[in-house]
Amino acid sequence: MDTPGPGQNKRPGAAALAALTQSALIAALYMALTLVTPFMSFSFIQLRLAEALTALPALFPSAIAGVFTGCLLANLLNPAPLGLVDILGGSAVTLLAALLTWRLAKPWRRGLAGEARGERLESKGFCGRDLTARLVPLLPPVLLNALVVGSYLPFLIRPGQVSPALLAGSVGALFLSQSLVVYGIGLPLLSALKKTPWAQRVYLTESESLKGQRRK
Repeated sequence: MDTPGPGQNKRPGAAALAALTQSALIAALYMALTLVTPFMSFSFIQLRLAEALTALPALFPSAIAGVFTGCLLANLLNPAPLGLVDILGGSAVTLLAALLTWRLAKPWRRGLAGEARGERLESKGFCGRDLTARLVPLLPPVLLNALVVGSYLPFLIRPGQVSPALLAGSVGALFLSQSLVVYGIGLPLLSALKKTPWAQRVYLTESESLKGQRRK
């Protein structure tokens, strides 16, 4: 018989309050990390340390709203505002990337749930011990930011001076900086959090829900 995971019997109201609190904390942390480093968070060549938090939706659905709200507020409070394109466009990219990260990380969370229950996992495909299962879900914040934000930033920061080389350089620079932050900081952050009670509550509850759907 499966053993209930941490917090699986938590009341819906308490669970909703906990998720809301997590979202607020992540949003505040994203905004703070961005605003205290404006020289590299809003420049032409960006290196946002807060983007490491975009890895969190792989484990926590509450992080989806958290990183979106944090990005929206940070862009809104930019000391040198770039207008609605950046405020709304950058935030929308963050939201879409977070949703994709949550969806793509489902096999990894399923593997973590199996590990937590002591189940023996097959080696084929995605599994809890497979590094690929953690790398693939983190691609959206890297690729989407590089392709979308990297494409419009030159037009906002250097209007009238945009060339194909500048555009390619912007996309490439953002791809490198996002990769560095998301994989260099975000991935170790996931590894540190994956066995915590908060993370276990998510993937064990999700696993039980899937089992219930199959029984029906």
